[in-house]
Amino acid sequence: MKNVTITLDEEVARWARIRAAEQNTSVSRLVGEMLKEKMQADDAYLLAMEQYLSKEPKVINKTGAPYPSREELHER
Repeated sequence: MKNVTITLDEEVARWARIRAAEQNTSVSRLVGEMLKEKMQADDAYLLAMEQYLSKEPKVINKTGAPYPSREELHER
């Protein structure tokens, strides 16, 4: 584990102390877990975006043809 020093506004520090006490943990562990969750969410988003962008584009309007309806695009 790596130790770091952070600076918080007093209101944020108070909230963090209360939240940590409610979860029976330290402020350090609370902040570490929050950062870990944020990192995992960002990684999941990037993976989803890469998967989406890796697909071939779908042509929805051939020259002169009308655009498909919403229902046709999103068959349910």
